[in-house]
Amino acid sequence: MTTETLKTDDGQLTLWFDGPPWEGHAKVATVGKCKFASPEAGARLLATAADRARSKGATALIGPMEGDTWHAYRLISVRGDQPPFLMEPTSAAHDQAAFVAAGFDTISSYFSASASLSGLPGPQPQDTALFTLETWDGSDPDRLFTQVHALSSAAFASNPFYKHIDLADFLAMYRPVVPLLKAELILFARDSTGALVGFLFGIPNYAEGPAPKSVILKTYASSQKGAGHWLSYQFYVNAKALGFQTVIHALMHDDNLSAVRSGLNGADVFRRYALMGRTL
Repeated sequence: MTTETLKTDDGQLTLWFDGPPWEGHAKVATVGKCKFASPEAGARLLATAADRARSKGATALIGPMEGDTWHAYRLISVRGDQPPFLMEPTSAAHDQAAFVAAGFDTISSYFSASASLSGLPGPQPQDTALFTLETWDGSDPDRLFTQVHALSSAAFASNPFYKHIDLADFLAMYRPVVPLLKAELILFARDSTGALVGFLFGIPNYAEGPAPKSVILKTYASSQKGAGHWLSYQFYVNAKALGFQTVIHALMHDDNLSAVRSGLNGADVFRRYALMGRTL
């Protein structure tokens, strides 16, 4: 992955020259790790980044994004009052203004929402013979994340801004969070052959401290209709049994089915995010 860091007295950022596809552009660069002293400082540095990306053959620049959507991306567009949660993107209050002043527009929107677990999980989904659920046994995390990598790569391949990540890089990214995991919050759906057809990854919100009251539904994916509904149902059951009081539906795209389900589960939006982009 080819990167270059630009620094001035009032800001810095990093460019990745091999970003994911966007709207038919043959070569897309991304910009991330942004630290701007002011909107004006950020706009100047982003303009320099755009010139540098263009000189490398890029026809578009998107950000904030640290190379791809597997790593940190998005800025906060509407802050709200709720404190940051574990693994949530961060940005300064003036970052979006800096991007706009540098000619960027919002190209994708996201939100996080929270709901009380007291009213969940709701009605049990209809029984099915198409798959069975299992909870991670807590052993062999590399095997766990190898399975998650394989299904994620297939399930997310058609998503906007998708870029493949090698297994070794994926494992390196997730190994540091292994000490934070609770097996009861990591669920699988398997078909009759034992093949993985869905997974759900949840994690306690340790941003609250060592005994958090909220739990994060971070990611789920499935290749079998109905698996996502069953996985989320069982996640709520397990989270309540562990004593959590609130669930955070983290970083959902505005148009995803998960966003619809979040609303149906009575979740209230507390933060919004944006991914910015411009042609060069």
